[in-house]
Amino acid sequence: MRFGVVVFPGTWSDTDCYHALGAVLGYRVDYVWHQQTDLSAYNGIVLPGGFSYGDYLRPGAIARFSPVMASVARFAADGGLVIGICNGFQVLCEAGLLPGVLLPNSHLQYRCQWTNLRVDNTMTPYTGTCRPGQVLRVPISHGDGNYYADEATLTDLERHGQVVFRYCTPDGEATPESNPNGAARNIAGICNQQRNVLGMMPHPERCCEQVLGGTDGRFIFQSIASYLEALGG
Repeated sequence: MRFGVVVFPGTWSDTDCYHALGAVLGYRVDYVWHQQTDLSAYNGIVLPGGFSYGDYLRPGAIARFSPVMASVARFAADGGLVIGICNGFQVLCEAGLLPGVLLPNSHLQYRCQWTNLRVDNTMTPYTGTCRPGQVLRVPISHGDGNYYADEATLTDLERHGQVVFRYCTPDGEATPESNPNGAARNIAGICNQQRNVLGMMPHPERCCEQVLGGTDGRFIFQSIASYLEALGG
């Protein structure tokens, strides 16, 4: 299997994703420049964190017009796996591949800290190695991670099992105190209805080695690999 890590001007978590997928987990991985349009060599695409185009206008609002994003949309429409992390989540929302929007944190502070994530849906390519309700410890690093959607959209997300991760306490309770940015219903990550596109604000690539403080990010990347292996990828 082979992963492509998209690089926009201003992206800075691309090297972390490349390292986690390649050096740590042993998968084949390439950088994909934002002007590249041929994604046929890849089984999975990663939109990493950072400040694409300096977060001018809104985070992800300019990156969504990069040539690669039309290819990402086609890749996803054909069933390819796409994961957007932090700024990548913002890009996916701006591109219309996921519903909702990421607003400035409710406290207007940039937060860089460890958070607890409850796995609400294990029936996705990104959570197949997790247990229902499992709590993962994954760090965040963002100033615009406040997920917002209207009530009808939020209800649909929950009805269709599209809420994948929620911020929670260590014992799995989604409380206001465990929500680091004010996200609606403690949402930390969602997928599309087909469940092949995932957006999440926390950074799993930063917790794949014990030297960094934890390895729970491996659950997400190894779930992707297991899913692809089952497909013969």
